[in-house]
Amino acid sequence: METILITTAVVTGFTGILAVLLTLADRTIANYGEKKLVINDDKEYIVNGGRSLLSTLIEQKIFIPSACGGKGTCGYCKVKVLEGGGQVLPTELPWLTEEELKNNIRLSCQCKVKEDMKIYIPEELFNVREYEATVELIEDMTPVIKKVRIRLKEEDEIEFKPGQYIQLKIPVYDGNEEEDYRAYSIASSPKAKDFIDLYIGYTGGPATTYVHKFLNVGDTVYINGPYGDFYYRDNRDKEMILVAVGTGIAPILSILHYMAEHEIDRKVTFYFGARTPEDLFEMDLIKYFEEKIPRFKFIPTLSRVTEEHNWTGARGRVNVHLEKDIENADNKEAYLCGSPAMIDTVVEILKKKGFTDENIFYDKF
Repeated sequence: METILITTAVVTGFTGILAVLLTLADRTIANYGEKKLVINDDKEYIVNGGRSLLSTLIEQKIFIPSACGGKGTCGYCKVKVLEGGGQVLPTELPWLTEEELKNNIRLSCQCKVKEDMKIYIPEELFNVREYEATVELIEDMTPVIKKVRIRLKEEDEIEFKPGQYIQLKIPVYDGNEEEDYRAYSIASSPKAKDFIDLYIGYTGGPATTYVHKFLNVGDTVYINGPYGDFYYRDNRDKEMILVAVGTGIAPILSILHYMAEHEIDRKVTFYFGARTPEDLFEMDLIKYFEEKIPRFKFIPTLSRVTEEHNWTGARGRVNVHLEKDIENADNKEAYLCGSPAMIDTVVEILKKKGFTDENIFYDKF
């Protein structure tokens, strides 16, 4: 017993010393002092060095897209670093093409501000803003997906294109020690400028745990946006192929809202992949779109149905039906939203049918 107590004391003491050393290192070695950050040659900021470029920009209320919350796993937060920034890190390489590397493109979540820097970002990002809002509704859509309606303050409005997304600020809570941001597609109509609807599936991560376990109606939340190059193109002479799985339905619904409200008459086929009938949601809304959009067809396809489900609709993954149903790319364009694996598979099928990068739009999450 005495040996165990001595060992425990030694380990505890060593751990305490290590914690103190790490704290001192953070305050000294990682303390780079004040640095000058110049953006687009005409905006100058004095910032504290040592943090990621993404975090530094957020402190200045300049919001860069970051679907993964700055973890280096989405590749969205790209900026052009003209001066400073140091060497490109191994964590950035999987997300940067040879052309981007030649043009000094970096992941802002991985690039640290250790010296004076000059960067370039698209001017439209200066129009992205943060909104304080209130949670108006939380509703279970499936056993793992919640619908969250966020109401802006009375004086606020948000302008977005159907298909775009916002970032939700994830606060510190029991089990989450630092603030973070996560990207979620807007499901509601662009016409409703005073609120947005989100669909958030539970994955067990800090963001979805916050939404599913801690968030309540009446809570104050902070969002910023809008972002994204995935949005509706008004090419009315082209047939639309829509593909989504799970919460990927969100931007597709926003696009359909827009089409219904503007009485857009295009041939539209929407393939929605799920596992079982209980994973299908917003079917009343889908029926509304079937009534309002003359040539709209909805094809839900389920991959894990059994005889007990009494399912008479399409079975299997969406790619199986796309392979069978689509003959060619003539006068068509596709909008895809879902997991990287699903989108990569669907893109490969569409390209075999003759689709090109110019008529395939997608949002991976």
